[in-house]
Amino acid sequence: MMRDVTGRLMLLDTASLYFRAYFGVPESVKAPDGTPVNAVRGLLEFIDRLVKDHRPDSLVACMDADWRPQWRVDLIPSYKAHRVAEEQPSGPDTEEVPDTLSPQVPIIESVLDALGIARVGVAAYEADDVIGTFTARATGPVDIVTGDRDLYQLVDDARGVRVLYPLKGVGSLQLTDESTLREKYGVDGRGYAALATLRGDPSDGLPGVPGIGEKTAAKLLAEFGDLAGIIAAIDDPKAKLTPSQRKRLDESRPYLAVAPKVVKVADDVPLPDVDPALPHTPRDPAAVAELGTRWGLGGSLHRLLTTLDA
Repeated sequence: MMRDVTGRLMLLDTASLYFRAYFGVPESVKAPDGTPVNAVRGLLEFIDRLVKDHRPDSLVACMDADWRPQWRVDLIPSYKAHRVAEEQPSGPDTEEVPDTLSPQVPIIESVLDALGIARVGVAAYEADDVIGTFTARATGPVDIVTGDRDLYQLVDDARGVRVLYPLKGVGSLQLTDESTLREKYGVDGRGYAALATLRGDPSDGLPGVPGIGEKTAAKLLAEFGDLAGIIAAIDDPKAKLTPSQRKRLDESRPYLAVAPKVVKVADDVPLPDVDPALPHTPRDPAAVAELGTRWGLGGSLHRLLTTLDA
């Protein structure tokens, strides 16, 4: 369930942003007890800048409750397999992340909760799926802030859905709309998932169709319309496919039968009942003060509080 959202909704791909913060802020930024808090402070700075520059009415920090959902792995076993930490205790796969980043995630969650910034993760789904579902249910314009190109598939000019892609921090963002996608990839938002399926993505363990890169994928989609049209063309001797393309696509039928479901961002996640309205005052001022002191969040937290109040 999602409460009614009025005005502009901003959705944060939170892990994408705190990873960027972690690598963008020196690890010498520490709490009084010596714990690195560079990702925490960097994320707070990011949110402050985003709210100042883009003035959303509502904001949701979307989380990875499951960074490698089993239902995606069942379809494509290589999905994100290279990111699994080598030494696995019994239980779900753990993503390999820097040793000094993992302890900062619970701090980030506590600070967001104390501020009253909506934070949503749903079991068996990635943050992308949470973002996809909020986007599908939104009635107004949506800004998606992410460093993950997978979410380009949600871009929709008619509905006012755009992706803000950080180029450097969040002060320099690529505003990605349909004209950006057509210029860069030759497809619109709806076509991007098909292009990504054909091209593959080594960072996600998606093999793609051998020999078909981004430009060839875009040409095939322009010629045949969508994946279904491309697959139908394999059996059509009159279709404009080179012998090599026809052979590789034919051999990739098992992959093409399952990959679209893996690549497509889910839009039917069972969302919890949250209030996405951007808070003007902290939900728990005492907790905010305690967290700020304990973790030495200083100016980063103070600036965000001032921005929210304004």
